[in-house]
Amino acid sequence: MQANDRDNASLWDMVQAIRLIQEFVTSLSYEDYLNSRRDQMAVERGLEILGEAARRLSEEFRQAHPEIDWRNVIGLRNVIIHRYEQVQQERIWAIAIAELPALLAHLEPLLPLDEIG
Repeated sequence: MQANDRDNASLWDMVQAIRLIQEFVTSLSYEDYLNSRRDQMAVERGLEILGEAARRLSEEFRQAHPEIDWRNVIGLRNVIIHRYEQVQQERIWAIAIAELPALLAHLEPLLPLDEIG
């Protein structure tokens, strides 16, 4: 399925959010992350953007790419925004370190060639 302009913009936002999160955590240990509310909030904000951009993708586009767990990407955004008191930093760290690289590997090939960079 060919992505429309809105889908392409949302994909771009998702890729950029993941890249920024990776920049935030790359030089941190888990202990450093836990001791820095600023870093925690930066990662959470990146995950909010990631989930919101995923939510904005057309349903047709999401259905065309079932290899991506859209429900959990969007669901995490909802928890961070609406049930922020339930955010578990251990889980956020695990997502940032272990899950986002695989998600990025799925998303980057979906970007139009002139958008990769």
